[in-house]
Amino acid sequence: MNRTGDPVVILLAEDDPDDRLLTMRALDKSRLANELHCVEDGEELMDYLRQEGDYADPDAAPRPGLILLDLNMPRKDGREALQEIKTDPSLRRIPVVVLTTSQAEQDILRSYDLGVNAFVTKPVTFDDLSTAVTVLGNFWFEIVKLPPQEA
Repeated sequence: MNRTGDPVVILLAEDDPDDRLLTMRALDKSRLANELHCVEDGEELMDYLRQEGDYADPDAAPRPGLILLDLNMPRKDGREALQEIKTDPSLRRIPVVVLTTSQAEQDILRSYDLGVNAFVTKPVTFDDLSTAVTVLGNFWFEIVKLPPQEA
């Protein structure tokens, strides 16, 4: 939920089923009252955001208030998707948090150059991931003023 009490849709772009499940469990454990949608690669992410293909029904693809983005995905990686999101006037205001295993300085620098709102290296243990997700949730939904949801 955001500061006004409205639920904020979280879109998780993660290709690894185990990481997706752990992130979903961590979100559940943190008791964030947010609707979560998942996509498995950058192509699917862009289809979701543009409500194309399998996501043509707006009810199946509500506009996210926050995107959690893995960098290393098949078909279209997170870097390419991030660039598309941040150069599209209808999408660029959606906050994007890179949530990845990468600690490479070049990935950090490139992500910020492309307009990412935050870069988080995935913790190794579930407890640490839960803590990180709780902190992210508190920051993005309790402290930050998010842009209004657009159609």
